[in-house]
Amino acid sequence: MRAALAGAVAATVWGLQEPLDRRVFRCDYSDVRLVGGLPVHALNGALFGLAFDVIRRRTRVDQTRLAVALAVAEHTALWPLIGLFDRSVVRSPRAFAQGVYRHALFGFLLGRLA
Repeated sequence: MRAALAGAVAATVWGLQEPLDRRVFRCDYSDVRLVGGLPVHALNGALFGLAFDVIRRRTRVDQTRLAVALAVAEHTALWPLIGLFDRSVVRSPRAFAQGVYRHALFGFLLGRLA
């Protein structure tokens, strides 16, 4: 349960800071908008937290490093699917870098809170 809550909190922080990173990266892409809003994004974070907890229990890797690695790997693996919704975003190096930053932030928070 703790990992699910940590994932929800990490996803909420991500969503709340998106307006700032959109200015920094000069890219208007929003994961929160894509999934249908902050509550859905927080639910996705909770589900990721549960999956993280299963993997964490089977490894001896530092949990913060593991969470960051899993979150960035998920971003990288699923990035091509963004093209189904917006081809211009999936071709943007800024949007990809923005996504890496967001997933690393999420993973760091998840690892520290779980």
